[in-house]
Amino acid sequence: MSGPRIYDSHAHLVSNDDERYPRNPFKLNRPAGSGPPAIRHPFGPGTVGIPGGMHGPEPVNEKPTAEQMHGWMAEENVVCIAAVQKGMIYGTDNSYIVDAADLFPEEMRAIIIIDPMEKKTLPMIRELAQRGIVGVRFFPVNVEDKAAWLRSPESVAVWQLCDDLGLAVDLEAPPYDALDMIPVVEELADRFPDLPIVLDHLFMPEISDTDFGIDSHFDGFKKRANIYLKWTSLIMDVIREQGYAPEEVLRRAVDFYGADKIMWGSDIGTSSGTYKEMVQRAVDSTSLLTEEERAKVLHDTGYGVLMG
Repeated sequence: MSGPRIYDSHAHLVSNDDERYPRNPFKLNRPAGSGPPAIRHPFGPGTVGIPGGMHGPEPVNEKPTAEQMHGWMAEENVVCIAAVQKGMIYGTDNSYIVDAADLFPEEMRAIIIIDPMEKKTLPMIRELAQRGIVGVRFFPVNVEDKAAWLRSPESVAVWQLCDDLGLAVDLEAPPYDALDMIPVVEELADRFPDLPIVLDHLFMPEISDTDFGIDSHFDGFKKRANIYLKWTSLIMDVIREQGYAPEEVLRRAVDFYGADKIMWGSDIGTSSGTYKEMVQRAVDSTSLLTEEERAKVLHDTGYGVLMG
């Protein structure tokens, strides 16, 4: 198939066998009695199913199995994916995402979600590292003080184990409180300089007319060689809905960070659209990049960090 080789750093897979893989999502905290969640949704307004979301009146919301994803990858010249645990369906039961990746080991590697406060976490990471996972994802749903949570002794123990085992750390970018988390990420990057740290959705910058929000707040991310960022359908939705052109924001991100620090991720399973549409959006968003930069964003950076 013609077109650029593509690596997808952020694909959520979901089983169609609920008996074998029962759903046990994170429960959003609620106030006493009935009513809406007490905290804001961790993904923000671009999430499937959230009123006022960014997916249009008749969105296509795919949650592919590994087998479906395998077929779509072949159609779209996607050579490999990071299969990322779907926390809002399975919580920290990573059974399906690891089994799914095992079906196509040359094309899929799993990134699991953990809760550092659970006793099962460190033994689970050790066990699943033997099965080929490539990363561990921190997903601070229901966490009010995310900075304290991320620098807690329990979390640092996870970072240390990932460093020991050669795994990446993936961090969900919150739509709020991100500035509070920046110095913590920098501290941990310095403490574990050989540990790849991958930040979802460009770490949700406040998109604005001034450098699209990719500014001096992120100087520490730029200068640390072990920090990488994902360019995803979700952040492109946010950019689009605020009236900006994704290709211009990506050009700014590459100018700021360098293409060797940015990797594309579809966010299939959360963001709306068919996989074909997501891949085409990704390719279109690279229109202001050089051929070398395009190859890095669409394939080389993600593959090198998560598969190399």
